[in-house]
Amino acid sequence: MNVGSPAAAGADPEPMMEMNMTPLIDVMLVLIIMMIITIPKANHSVNLNMPVGTPPPPTKEPVVVTIDVDFDGTILWDNVVVPDRGTLEAKLTDVAAQADQPEVHLRPNKLVSYKVVAGVMASAQRLGVTKIGLVGNEQFQ
Repeated sequence: MNVGSPAAAGADPEPMMEMNMTPLIDVMLVLIIMMIITIPKANHSVNLNMPVGTPPPPTKEPVVVTIDVDFDGTILWDNVVVPDRGTLEAKLTDVAAQADQPEVHLRPNKLVSYKVVAGVMASAQRLGVTKIGLVGNEQFQ
């Protein structure tokens, strides 16, 4: 309904300057609904490729050699006193020659001189022992 002034009754009606927004809103709503429908569902899981078949056999327990260094510098190989440096180096050579070297646990007493412990470690390194580690020794502390 266009109600105009009585003076302009005989004149041409003015064109409407406003755009009709209803069809535009309808089209936009349809596009939004189509977009929501086509979006893939959010998947919060992670796809993993799990091994199939029987698991490999368990690995064997490592052989452990314990070298204790007492407070007075006495060296014990698996609780057996090593009389001299040559015997210790012969035992370390045997360990280094094995294809699968045993683990060497060096357990120094907290009162022993560092020189003795460093000497054992240097001999092991020089002879090729690769699996050596310092272990806390509660027995001698």
